[in-house]
Amino acid sequence: MRPRIMLRPLNEKRSGQLGRSERGGAVAIESVLLVPAVMLLAALIAAGFRITIAEDSVENIAGASARAASIARSAGQAQQDARSVAGSSLTTEGLQCQPSSVQVDTAGFTVPVGQPASVSVTVSCRAPLADLLVPGLGGSRLLEATSSSPLDTYRSRR
Repeated sequence: MRPRIMLRPLNEKRSGQLGRSERGGAVAIESVLLVPAVMLLAALIAAGFRITIAEDSVENIAGASARAASIARSAGQAQQDARSVAGSSLTTEGLQCQPSSVQVDTAGFTVPVGQPASVSVTVSCRAPLADLLVPGLGGSRLLEATSSSPLDTYRSRR
């Protein structure tokens, strides 16, 4: 013999089951567990975005500094121009690097006129991470980029 299947109306509750409005504190418990997790995920995404933007800024600053150095007429002027552009660009970009350094390789100025040469600039910046409000992500991160720019092959060099 087959068992009988009893159909009930959809709005009728079985005994011992709680309806959606009778779940008690389940929503509060879910909120307590989910909200911090979502906030931590959002903070990690924001931190990653900010670090990526800072790395990109340091690369752009190195490129601009190398271009400024390649336009100079002498190695000494190239050093000054590269450092000046890097310093003002770090300030303009809003990077709070403590400390930052700019290393300029002006060996290309010793190459005789008529031969290809270049100037390279390395910008290093230690960016603080403590203000990102991500638990366990304190301290700082070293951001470093190197860029080269060609010297004019037929312009005099000193």
